[in-house]
Amino acid sequence: MDGVKFNFEDLKVYQKALDFADFAYSLTHKFPNSEKYGLSSQFSRAAVSIALNISEGSGDSDPQFHRFLQIAEGSVRESVTCTTIGFRRGFISNEENQKARNLLLEILKMIRSLQIYLKNKKTN
Repeated sequence: MDGVKFNFEDLKVYQKALDFADFAYSLTHKFPNSEKYGLSSQFSRAAVSIALNISEGSGDSDPQFHRFLQIAEGSVRESVTCTTIGFRRGFISNEENQKARNLLLEILKMIRSLQIYLKNKKTN
């Protein structure tokens, strides 16, 4: 991507969150049409929310950024539930479910590391 670049776009956790959103969209395309306004929509919104909250919070104060990261954590947990339901309903394979869970765990660890960094930055 050329041209204007924002600081949050350099955050690895933001980049991973975008990758997960892409993966979530690829998974939801496999869901039945009857889930278009149900689980498919909820899953897509939760996945996108992770990146949105990281980007929105990054331009604010450290305490506010921490709060947005907490919201992103909630969206990670919501996405885990969506993949679990999708797997249990037979919409996605076990391998896809495990890949999603591994990606989400990686994002969650990165979010928590960033929160620790923000907290330690405040005390120094």
